[in-house]
Amino acid sequence: MIGFLGTVIGMVQAFFAIASAGSSATIDSFASGIYAALVTTVAGLIVGIVAMFAYNYLVARVNKLMNRMEARTMDFMDLLNEPAL
Repeated sequence: MIGFLGTVIGMVQAFFAIASAGSSATIDSFASGIYAALVTTVAGLIVGIVAMFAYNYLVARVNKLMNRMEARTMDFMDLLNEPAL
């Protein structure tokens, strides 16, 4: 969300620079706004991609642990259901 916020702020800056310059608008007048938008977008994407990999790794570990717990629980239930001698 920070990358998206930065993109919106950068684009607002770029369009404000265009509006302020009027008919004499040049690429230099709004390039800094576009630059800010793109930098924050890249930063947001990097953070999001790293977070997605971390999330998937943690979910896989939790699922593995749950499967082991379920298997041990079933083994324990089988022990409880064995007939007494």
